[in-house]
Amino acid sequence: MTVTSNFARGRDASLAVVTFWLASGAFALGAGEFAAMSLLPYYREGFGVSDAAAGHAVSFYALGVVIGAPLIAALAARWARKTTLIGLMLIVAAGYALSALAPSMAALNTMRFFAGLPHGAYFGIAILFAADIAGRGNRARAVSHVMLGIAVSNVIGVPMVNTIGQYAGWRTAYAVVGVLACLTAAMIWRTAPYQGPKPGARPMGEFAALGNRQVLLVLAMGAIGFGGAFAVYAYFSAAFLATVEAPEWWISIGLASFGIGTVLGNELAGRVSGGRILWSAAGFQALLALAGLTYAAAIGTPWAMFASIFVTGMGAGLVVPLQTQLMDVAGDAQTMAAAMNHAAFNAANALGPWLAGLVLAAGAGWRAPGYVGVALSLGGLFVWGIIMATRRADR
Repeated sequence: MTVTSNFARGRDASLAVVTFWLASGAFALGAGEFAAMSLLPYYREGFGVSDAAAGHAVSFYALGVVIGAPLIAALAARWARKTTLIGLMLIVAAGYALSALAPSMAALNTMRFFAGLPHGAYFGIAILFAADIAGRGNRARAVSHVMLGIAVSNVIGVPMVNTIGQYAGWRTAYAVVGVLACLTAAMIWRTAPYQGPKPGARPMGEFAALGNRQVLLVLAMGAIGFGGAFAVYAYFSAAFLATVEAPEWWISIGLASFGIGTVLGNELAGRVSGGRILWSAAGFQALLALAGLTYAAAIGTPWAMFASIFVTGMGAGLVVPLQTQLMDVAGDAQTMAAAMNHAAFNAANALGPWLAGLVLAAGAGWRAPGYVGVALSLGGLFVWGIIMATRRADR
């Protein structure tokens, strides 16, 4: 009994170390993706472009994720997962190094696209790796543990990178993210066990997920509904600087508030999404709609803006039930479905800021991104209704 107990403890400790470094990759990706939004005012000023034009760097990164996720997921079906994860992190590191050296806004957009290519595939493979280790009954918790990296990045990583951007320049901030990606690649190489591809894996077979109605509906809910969070978050720093008379470093308080919200929302999602997965998704989607409404009312009042961005962060727990639902409906195309979930969230990352940028360019004022967030969140709930109706029909 003692030998079995000691073996179990040793196995759990080893798995905890591996999961930690998988989450570290999520931390680096989260710090880079979300910090790019918070650094928007600085490279806007550096390149002498408008807020809307600077926001294109966010959209180009998201476009890279959307294009890279299905292509890399299909190719990776026959690759060893450990080798794939290391390679993806090294591509991320190169993307951020080149972003730091970009001589123009157009070059930065190109490098942000390149850095985004491995994003969805990394999350998809890392989450499947963790879920396989944890077993079916603990999948939601395993997903939340990997996603905890991106949640913690919003508490520590994004404010840290933003602060570096304020005092040392946005180029240095991007270089720091590249170093984090290199560290993650090295530690996955050192700690992760070998886990080869699924026997009989067929790269083209992974695309079968894209013909599955339930998979596409879940992806659509993420792409539309989560856009509400990005519509608010992408312009939070610019709105704060424009409407609040406070020291610039207060922006970091707001970013940390968002991060704390994501940690709590992620942990809550891991606990409540084990059973009624789709109802959990609906709850988090409704929370994002409420967050957009409170954000619009809070503009100009710093502590109210911090509270609303905190609620927006909690709504980010939506990723956990959607990812878990995909595992149930994707069949043999698990890698593609998992990668495409993050492509869907980055489609939201492109859609939300783009729509918010349009209403800002039209002169609607800084409250408008909040209302865009409400509209997109309601769109996500509409797709959820279709999922529930077609799910019954498919059965």
